[in-house]
Amino acid sequence: MEDKVTQVRLKNGLKVMLKEVHTAPIISSWLWYRVGSRDEPTGKTGISHWVEHMLFKGTKKFPAKVLDKAISRDGGRWNAATSRDATHYYETMPADKFDLALRLEADRMKNSSFDEKDVASERTVIISEREGNENEPLFQLTESVQQTAFRVHSYHHEVIGDKADLQVITRDDLYEHYRRFYVPNNAVLGLAGDFNTRIMLNRIRELFESIPKGATPKRILRPEPEQKGEVRFSIEGNGETTFIQTAYRFPNAMNPDFFPLQVFDSLLGGMSGLSTKTSRLYRALVDKEYAIEVSGWAEPTIDPYLYRVTLIKHPKRTVDEVVAAMDAEVQKLQDVPAPEDEIKRAVKQARAVFVYGNENITSQAFWMGYTEMFASYDWFTQYLDNLARVTPQDVQRVARQYFQPSSRVIGVYLPKGREV
Repeated sequence: MEDKVTQVRLKNGLKVMLKEVHTAPIISSWLWYRVGSRDEPTGKTGISHWVEHMLFKGTKKFPAKVLDKAISRDGGRWNAATSRDATHYYETMPADKFDLALRLEADRMKNSSFDEKDVASERTVIISEREGNENEPLFQLTESVQQTAFRVHSYHHEVIGDKADLQVITRDDLYEHYRRFYVPNNAVLGLAGDFNTRIMLNRIRELFESIPKGATPKRILRPEPEQKGEVRFSIEGNGETTFIQTAYRFPNAMNPDFFPLQVFDSLLGGMSGLSTKTSRLYRALVDKEYAIEVSGWAEPTIDPYLYRVTLIKHPKRTVDEVVAAMDAEVQKLQDVPAPEDEIKRAVKQARAVFVYGNENITSQAFWMGYTEMFASYDWFTQYLDNLARVTPQDVQRVARQYFQPSSRVIGVYLPKGREV
């Protein structure tokens, strides 16, 4: 991909990335902070997500209700999200109204209100969200797999946090977390859209460069020990459906094997959650009535994470039969290199998913900051070239290396009273 992005670092350390896209009179801004659930110690899990909520409570200059109405009135949209490695805030607005988004983000980077009443109300909201998730079988299973796979590393817990911590985190805990991580030298601002780069950069300097640089936040470094063998478990809950989730150790985004594994994912499961009828697992498990649904999922992360295969078991099969059928398909990719035409089709599919997800202005702004959280923008611009270099032998090698039973966790969600 051609790189047309201007990259500048302000005096206070804020990295700014600007991409002119004049296809429509809109601008999208994404402000990323290097803080996520990975940065949370036991006792404060979920605090990054909670801080994200607090930034929508407004500032003295931009009270929450006033701001929401202003953005909607101007035809814009805004939101935020917290992940394992980062937290982001975005606004997509008409180009002639966009200055509001910049003024908002510059103000709440340093002046967000953490009122005790707002903290109390958000505690109720987030605990309610957590309890709602706990009613979902797949959330229960996914969380249990994650907790089993990570005993030491802070990827152990879900982004929303543990209920025990959500009940005791204080206003001062939240504010301290905010002040530590929400500093310009820990952030990346990416903009794409209908603007002039020189004029936009000058405006960003006016609004952001006076914000004081902070101390570089220390991130938690607790490498996960090597797993000593396959772990299997089951949990029970309400419902009629049996879910199976298998998680394999997966390298981080900067590992060269990440790209052959993307092609492996496309061959096996259909490319990160988008199951297709041409994938090997669909043909072997769904078409032959071992599973009702099947999907694979991986994501780029700072530290090694997981590749998950999630299945809904067919009622007439046992869990062991389903796992054996899945293993047989993995074994085929380990024993014999996939045909060249199948590799090309898998690469084409992966390319299509990637390109389709980057067509609009909002997506183009997203990728600039997102890739800076775990790699650099070069990771994005070189993504398609790295995929194109993947060979059948590469796919066979990574299948053998990473997809071994000794390094996986298999979790089963079993409706109460049902047999495995």
